Amino acid sequence: MDTLVSVIIPTYKRKLDFVSKALQSVLNQTYPNIEIVVIDDSPDDFPYRDDIKNYIDGLKTDRILYIRNEKNLGGSLSRNVGIYAAHGDYITFLDDDDEFMPKKVEKQLSFMLENDCDLSFSNMVLYRMDGKVCDYRDHKGIKAFDNDTLLRYHLTKNLSGTPSFMFRTDKLREIGGFKDAKMGQDFFLMLNAIEAGLKIRYFNSCDVKVYKHNDGGISQGKNKIDGENMLYEFKKQYFDRLSKSEIRYVKFRHLMVMFVAYKRNHMYGKMIGSLIHAFFTSPKDFLNECFSFAKNIVTYKD
Repeated sequence: MDTLVSVIIPTYKRKLDFVSKALQSVLNQTYPNIEIVVIDDSPDDFPYRDDIKNYIDGLKTDRILYIRNEKNLGGSLSRNVGIYAAHGDYITFLDDDDEFMPKKVEKQLSFMLENDCDLSFSNMVLYRMDGKVCDYRDHKGIKAFDNDTLLRYHLTKNLSGTPSFMFRTDKLREIGGFKDAKMGQDFFLMLNAIEAGLKIRYFNSCDVKVYKHNDGGISQGKNKIDGENMLYEFKKQYFDRLSKSEIRYVKFRHLMVMFVAYKRNHMYGKMIGSLIHAFFTSPKDFLNECFSFAKNIVTYKD
């Protein structure tokens, strides 16, 4: 294949040992025609500010395009910088602390070409920093790919996250890339793609390793609590498109996310309240999701 694939990696205040693993996982891909676009969004006073650039310079490869933002833009806008700087016909994403498995690009690109789609999304396995599996996300429950089915599934189950996406570059630019959001960046990107009528398909494969940190980043702390509440309020405007059971599931899922957020912030009273509220909102979904979560952990722990 001569098709060029661009892998966009934004980085913010991340030490080199994480970023270098992410970069090496892309350089080690079985598919050879890859461009890596690194967008460095770290502030000038970050003590390891030059480590990543020096590391990339030391690799002596023309496969990596390094861009340093003049001012902090955040994750969404940094990715957009990469989207418009990329030369590839297709674009996929990797966070600066995660890794691609060796055949990720080769397999997903083949799927994209065979199905002539504008966007594909796949599965992800999530790890704690001690290397143990803490979650596994797939979308085997999706039944069709028409606009209405995709929208309803996305509102309830969330077709995410970003490292599992692969876009045709022209279509990604056509929809304007990422919305400048503090939370749910991948949610809004997928929502825009669905509402724009892109041809979207599910690639049932797991080729991304995502690591969960407790480092006080944007997905932690009060940011997480405020962001998830904002996202839930946003989804309410679509409730007239959903059935009563789907609305109940959206509410249940939000309460379970808040349970985890409160737990991480040691807000144990609210944590217990969210758990109880989630159970009584939908006992059936509560039991089904707990069983599914436990099953995935056992299945994918190795």
